[in-house]
Amino acid sequence: MKRKSVAILGATGAVGQRFIQLLDGHPWLEVAALAASERSVGKPYREACTWRLPTMLPESIGRMPIQPLRPEKLQGIDLVFSALPADAALDVEPTFAEAGMAVSSNASAFRFAEDVPLLIPEVNADHAALIPLQQRRRHWSGFIVTNPNCTTTGIALALKPLDDAFGLEAVMATSMQAISGAGYPGVSSFDMLDNVLCLIPGEEEKMQQEARLLLGKFERERVEEARFVLSAQANRVPVLDGHTICLSVKLNATASPQQAGTVLSGFRGVSAAQGLPSSPPRPLAVCPEADRPQPRLDRDAGGGMQVSVGRIRECPIFDLKLVVVVHNTVRGAAGGSILNSELLIHEGYI
Repeated sequence: MKRKSVAILGATGAVGQRFIQLLDGHPWLEVAALAASERSVGKPYREACTWRLPTMLPESIGRMPIQPLRPEKLQGIDLVFSALPADAALDVEPTFAEAGMAVSSNASAFRFAEDVPLLIPEVNADHAALIPLQQRRRHWSGFIVTNPNCTTTGIALALKPLDDAFGLEAVMATSMQAISGAGYPGVSSFDMLDNVLCLIPGEEEKMQQEARLLLGKFERERVEEARFVLSAQANRVPVLDGHTICLSVKLNATASPQQAGTVLSGFRGVSAAQGLPSSPPRPLAVCPEADRPQPRLDRDAGGGMQVSVGRIRECPIFDLKLVVVVHNTVRGAAGGSILNSELLIHEGYI
């Protein structure tokens, strides 16, 4: 297969850098252009960006000039990855879709649009069928797909096999989210050190709605949200990478912790998502240790693309409780967008 040419919008930011790292040497995708705000346009990437990742900046990427966020400046691109802030994405992403490009977005701007797929390939690959509807309605030759909030990614991947096996009635989710989720420079050290921030604006609402969309059913060119109730509380904690979520789950059918563990460890996801370059053989890593998962020890499981689950036990209020760790900038951000694009290439949308 000839590699698809890729542009990254918002390339200088934290998620943009993660896209560059994960796409280095990708067998299906080749970075051909980088775009960012006007203050960076024309500069070589290495001058426009302060590289914050522990791996080396690829030399060829460092030399690339930053392009403006306009499709006419990025001709010949097959696929656009968007790491833009939501307010910028709302205006910029449609111009690329209208110009005939596929846009795989990490931004929240279009996640709740009824004709835009919100995708986790192992969970709801069939929702990609919204793309033709989107193109007809909006008169676009390209399209936009989105991946969910980084915290919701961990929640949905853990809940999907439990929903399939036992059904979900209600979920309580309490997140402890890493500071990298706020971007760079992110939260002031004066606020973050020796502290827990109990408000991340908009986060709880995203978790609650996105999880129901992801586990919803695609029928008659629309997604019917799943009917379980999810109550979320989101907190920022002094951890660099890796979001931790404590879940309490009420099921429709009785299940022991051992039965739930077997279902979670056996989860492979839908067949369309298996064997893609970025997909781990097992989407979920079930930790047998009594004190795992932990972000420092488990966020890099499967190259950061596996979600770790542990402490599966009975809940005295609901049925089960468990702990989930997801790498927020890999699986929950850039890696999720890349996996979405691989699914779309495999299914013939790109």
